Amino acid sequence: MDGRDLVRSMSVVGSGRAARGLRTVRAAWRRRRIDAAGLPRRGPERARVPGQVQGVEPGPGGGLIRFGRSELRIVVATNGAVFWGWDGAGPRPSYALAGSGPEPDARAVLEPDKEGGWRVVAERLTVVVSRHGAVEVCTPGGVTLRRELPPRWWEPVGGGAARWMQRSQVPADARFFGLGGRASGPRLRDGGYRLWNTDPGRAFGPGDDPLYLTMPVQLVVADAGTHLVFHDTTWDGTVVLREGEEGAGSGHDRAGSCEVRMDGGPLRCWVVVGTPARVLLTWAALTGAPAVPPAWALGHHHAGRGTGGEEGVRRIVADHQERGLPLDAVHLGAGHQDGHRVFTVDQERFPKLPVLAEELRRDGVRLVSVVDPAVRVEPGGAVYESGAAVGAFVRDGQGRTVEGAGWAGDSVFPDFTSARVREWWGGLYEELLGQGVAGFWHDANEPTSFSAFGEPTLPRSARHALEGRGGDHREAHNVYALCMARAAYEGLRELAPRERPFLFSRSGWAGLQRYGGTWSGDVATGWPGLRASLSLVLGLGLCGVPYSGPDVGGTGGGPSPELYLRWLQLGAYLPLLRTHAGCGEPWEFGAEVLEHARVALLERRRLLPYFMTLAHVARRTGAPWVRPLWWGAPEDRALRDCEDTFLLGDGLLVAPVLDPGAGRRAVRLPRGRWYDTVTEEVHQGPAQVLLDAPLARIPVLARAGAVIPVRGADGGLELEVWAPARGRTGGGLVVRDAGDGWEEPEVERYVARRQGGRVVVTRDREDGVAEPPYPVRVRGLG
Repeated sequence: MDGRDLVRSMSVVGSGRAARGLRTVRAAWRRRRIDAAGLPRRGPERARVPGQVQGVEPGPGGGLIRFGRSELRIVVATNGAVFWGWDGAGPRPSYALAGSGPEPDARAVLEPDKEGGWRVVAERLTVVVSRHGAVEVCTPGGVTLRRELPPRWWEPVGGGAARWMQRSQVPADARFFGLGGRASGPRLRDGGYRLWNTDPGRAFGPGDDPLYLTMPVQLVVADAGTHLVFHDTTWDGTVVLREGEEGAGSGHDRAGSCEVRMDGGPLRCWVVVGTPARVLLTWAALTGAPAVPPAWALGHHHAGRGTGGEEGVRRIVADHQERGLPLDAVHLGAGHQDGHRVFTVDQERFPKLPVLAEELRRDGVRLVSVVDPAVRVEPGGAVYESGAAVGAFVRDGQGRTVEGAGWAGDSVFPDFTSARVREWWGGLYEELLGQGVAGFWHDANEPTSFSAFGEPTLPRSARHALEGRGGDHREAHNVYALCMARAAYEGLRELAPRERPFLFSRSGWAGLQRYGGTWSGDVATGWPGLRASLSLVLGLGLCGVPYSGPDVGGTGGGPSPELYLRWLQLGAYLPLLRTHAGCGEPWEFGAEVLEHARVALLERRRLLPYFMTLAHVARRTGAPWVRPLWWGAPEDRALRDCEDTFLLGDGLLVAPVLDPGAGRRAVRLPRGRWYDTVTEEVHQGPAQVLLDAPLARIPVLARAGAVIPVRGADGGLELEVWAPARGRTGGGLVVRDAGDGWEEPEVERYVARRQGGRVVVTRDREDGVAEPPYPVRVRGLG
């Protein structure tokens, strides 16, 4: 674009948006100019493939296989995960891995295979490498789960980052899941999925891609088994998926395929095989245990319009209290800041924020503040000056600070890939903690720099520390939000060491769960947006991020009373429940909607002990709170194709209403006995049943034998036990944690069994069994 195009772009900016429009045009022009000077032209490229095997070098957990033009290192870890990297790539450095990584499994053996290939034999899998560089992951019985064809690189003749492509084959019956937050999921159909965290700049729906949080993490489910594959490369890329097709009669199967193309970075990956539960357990061991939110964060959050000041916040709380609607947190958007400046408070509208925060805390309500990474270019401003003093901001190749456009105006962006910058940024949260803020949500941290044209982010040539290695934004972009979350989490642990931080982020990458969760961003108001909300939560959970949820009602338009209520009823069973004043309040939709909304919110409050238990189970096992129906039976093909129903932990099955005007809906049931939690009607799976779904509620079923901790009428904990089928037992876990600190609560295990015509519940202890210390309510005996 030349200067005349810029003039035309500026001339069409409306008078009400002129200042911001001019800033975005300037930011776009600066970005293009910096990239033109800072990015080398690729020029001619030379294609390369591995060639034939030349020799091997056994090592711990596997070994090194040398080819004519490349080399491949394979290492099986003690936890069963297998790593391989081409051309000297090792597991480190990595932004995804937690700690030092797993140790190699000394029992794994590298040995010759047929036709000049080699194989690594381990307890849970066998990795077979052909003489040309194809890699197969097989079960111990020899069934192939995944076959990676020999990779291909395109290297600039004049030097620079090589592009690469990896093609894979999976069984014909396999289904793909994951790749981060995808609105079109949870099952990923044929098509391309970009790996580049992006603010779409508008409300999005199921057909929009990419979105805020992408990950090169796939979960593949087939009859032969389940496996997870993670390509540990942070560069821009694309994954093209194509489901297979089974041949009818004597016809041949067509394998499913996956093609990963990356613009740079190492070609390395991890593969984990096993049941879904084992796969997510191993994935959490690799990338870190999910953070447990404080107890209050599991309740009802509400984001206000942000323009009413302190009295507006008080009015929000009072309106909920007067109508008997539980409320646990109020989110303050950029409207509470002084001119949208990060880490500031508008003293005119919030003159006594600490007093307000303490007043609300006594009523059980916390304040949560928005934080975005853009720092206004403001000589004399506290954040800008302190950041400049430590050299915190991203620079170009000439050493000049890169400027972009944020909500506060012309802005600069911290380089969170530097430990020194993370330490500086983490200390800035002290200001808002002192004002009484209890939690934080990170917004526009893809990072987003508003642009009149082109992609709304920093120049790709902008320089980053990358933990001292040095590199540019092509490598740092996708982990920018992850590193920002790390800065906040570590800073909050230092500033408030006795409290678990509450933090969730619009963007992130593999490993985000170590620091908190996410929410779906600006999903479009409408029934497709409602369906996309569930897809995002399910997909993120299968990538290891269990704490997420949408804004009830979506963005971009006023929902109908029915849509609002159905969205709220779904949200009541998702990890993060957040309503938004921009979509309306429950009482604004009429008395009927208000009453049904109250029922949904009260049920959420009743289930808070169960949600807290799921949070602690996720920390210990990596299992998501919200699980696809096939979680316990991945071999059931009917369940693999079910996308409109989910399991909440082991005990509950939730069937949200995702279509307008529906008073009944079909529900696919996994094997076993299931009780309607309202009518206690019994249904036997596997089967598809037709259930009532009146406007008052969505169908929720309990598994026979489930022991579910709930909040009793007196506010104390009680056990809701659903009668097991005759001749069978059931059970459940309870983690009693009503606090916000770091004390490690005990995991209590309960068993339910029939004795004659009654159900007996006992607690399993190391020294035997004991009576439950809580009231027990048995249901499903009628």
